[in-house]
Amino acid sequence: MSAPVRNATLPGDPPGGRPAVAVWSVGVAVYFVAVIFRTSLGVAGLDAADRFHINASALSTFSILQLLVYAGMQIPVGLLVDRLGTKKVLSIGAVLFTVGQLGFAFSPSYGTALASRALLGCGDAMTFISVLRLGTRWFPARRGPLVAQLAGLVGMAGNLVSTLVLARLLHGIGWTPAFAGSALAGAVVLVLTLLFLKDHPEGQEPEPSPHQGAAYVRRQIAAAWREPGTRLGLWVHFTTQFPAMVFLLLWGLPFLVEAQGLSRATAGELLTLVVLSNMVIGLVYGQVIARHHGARLPLALGTVGATTLLWAVTLAYPGEHAPMWLLVVLCAVLGACGPASMIGFDFARPANPPERQGTASGITNMGGFVASMTTLLAIGVLLDATGDDYTVAFSAVFVLQAVGISQILRLRGRAARRERERLVASRVETVHVPA
Repeated sequence: MSAPVRNATLPGDPPGGRPAVAVWSVGVAVYFVAVIFRTSLGVAGLDAADRFHINASALSTFSILQLLVYAGMQIPVGLLVDRLGTKKVLSIGAVLFTVGQLGFAFSPSYGTALASRALLGCGDAMTFISVLRLGTRWFPARRGPLVAQLAGLVGMAGNLVSTLVLARLLHGIGWTPAFAGSALAGAVVLVLTLLFLKDHPEGQEPEPSPHQGAAYVRRQIAAAWREPGTRLGLWVHFTTQFPAMVFLLLWGLPFLVEAQGLSRATAGELLTLVVLSNMVIGLVYGQVIARHHGARLPLALGTVGATTLLWAVTLAYPGEHAPMWLLVVLCAVLGACGPASMIGFDFARPANPPERQGTASGITNMGGFVASMTTLLAIGVLLDATGDDYTVAFSAVFVLQAVGISQILRLRGRAARRERERLVASRVETVHVPA
């Protein structure tokens, strides 16, 4: 007789361990630097307006362009990761975002600065999907949720570096030395990637897949999209990520200062609270999902519900300004949006085989950035149309959340059935040993 081994890994499941942590850390370091560069404009907005002699609309174009490039690159990057491997794509990404940061440091005009941010966005877009792919190649599947949340946590740490370190450098040594000096970090992680990063453990090479130009691209995208888990992952990412992204990237500071009457210093502390909350909640969500896979959807929908409730209470508060305790709670809850968006990848990952993970992650990752870009534009248009009525403008958040929730509820049953079918099929191959 034979008995199934408890907690046995599937055939071909990566072993993890210290070698996996070492290689994954190199990939995450690239993502960490990319996030520093991505968020550097957030602490340099006023300086950029003065340097390039631009108004608020032109300044907001930096953020919108960056999101547009990032979202548009996700599927192409996913295909590149599946075809070329993680090391090559991360190396290209590091070159692009480093050149973009250097270009931004020395840009003499608004046009060249805009082009530099677009180049930076291209490089940045190549990092996160590559890191997710690296995690699936080096760690057992059961570690996937925690590894993904840890990657997101490192990204938020990069946001903190922008806020706490780069801001001081900018006001201490000036624009060009601060941005050019920070670009050195990009050169360092590029060297580390070239020297130490490996796509997969020894003996874990993926099956070679034929690449036949446009036909291959169409097959990869179509196969990933047919999986309900991929589409559910996209809509979870869409619905959960954008409230905090919009708040941190552009409209949080104006809302807190102009609508709530706070000082810039106090508003900055609240934005930092969003980042710190994100880091703490990311660890909690990762541990919970790793132990209880069924908690994915309740956590995602619970985060959306809490965000909706806090925004509604804040915007509808009867006084002239919401009380500080309510703004603190709002920012703490917004910190859950990033970790909740990572749950989208936990639906897409088990729905696709290893050779399609990059493409599926790219599709999923588009969701939140498309929602963020749409909301950034909608809030700006509504503020102009209503004479800076933030209550009306921020109501756009509820519209996109309603759209996302309707799609999540529509797809959840099909995705769950398909995942159960895959699980049953995989158990047939589970390793057996003599009893």
